[in-house]
Amino acid sequence: MKSMLVVSLLTMLAVPVFAQDQATAARTAAGCGADSVQFDVKTDKSLHPQGQAPAGKALVYVLEVERTDAQAFKIGAATIRVGLDGQWVGANHGNTYFYFPVDPGDHSLCANWQSTLGRISKLASAVSLTAETGQVYYFLTKVDERSHDNPAVWMEAVDPAEAKLLIASASLSDFHPKK
Repeated sequence: MKSMLVVSLLTMLAVPVFAQDQATAARTAAGCGADSVQFDVKTDKSLHPQGQAPAGKALVYVLEVERTDAQAFKIGAATIRVGLDGQWVGANHGNTYFYFPVDPGDHSLCANWQSTLGRISKLASAVSLTAETGQVYYFLTKVDERSHDNPAVWMEAVDPAEAKLLIASASLSDFHPKK
């Protein structure tokens, strides 16, 4: 009877850990990095560089736009972490963008709202990318902070001409992991 009680107790304790491991594995498969990694982001409104795909690679741009209530009191912008194949590659904060090289092939790209609030930090979106050498890909991360909607994050491919217009009015994101 004691051994049955011990097995039942161990099983009950293991189920939440197993469920957490499954959630972490699913987020990694979708492209997201480790929850423990957080970014500090600075922006430079005067810089609007455009990159070139390095030899043998493709180039990926990620832009962020936010929807907010015009009359709402707001402190700062949302920080959105961007992951590729289970590793964070950078972050945007507000109306910003950054770009990075990627190897040719199939990839998973993830956008996740960085927040100390548990409910907000779970908001994420993911897309698939099949990168070809020399190509440039543009993705838009939309953050909805309006009070009449539930907060949301979603990521989508964006037309190159539209992306270039957005880049012209966006700030370059300068990010680094927090210590």
